[in-house]
Amino acid sequence: MIPEVLILFEDWADRGLPLPAYETPGAAGADIRANLPPNERAEGVTLAPMERRIVATGIRVEIPPGFEMQIRPRSGLATKHGITLPNTPGTIDSDYRGPLGVALVNLGPAPYTIHHGDRIAQMIVAPVVQTGFRVVDRLSDTGRGEGGFGSTGRS
Repeated sequence: MIPEVLILFEDWADRGLPLPAYETPGAAGADIRANLPPNERAEGVTLAPMERRIVATGIRVEIPPGFEMQIRPRSGLATKHGITLPNTPGTIDSDYRGPLGVALVNLGPAPYTIHHGDRIAQMIVAPVVQTGFRVVDRLSDTGRGEGGFGSTGRS
């Protein structure tokens, strides 16, 4: 059985925009669109270089228990314009029912305008395993040991 994410539109949202969707049969992420409030639709939302902003999607979601939704950047926006997520991946927990906003940041050299209906991020629904935690006196030995950042080499 395929998990199903339930979607509720905000009262002000444009219901004519497409729901999140997989753009190709092999896509791992479903594209999410900016669904801007009525007062922002005509001009869009402009992000100055280094500016961060939460962009509205006009929806709320109900994610099945045992799953999470990861919000990730779109590669084209990131490489062409420097538009990415400052908290990538953003995690939406299965018990969250508030508005779905996408935190964006402009790392590019020029202002960038997000228009109503633009694809701004992608979502991946993934299983979650919750674990227990236990204090011990010693951890097991491994070949890597305490080697941290960069300790395994360049390639």
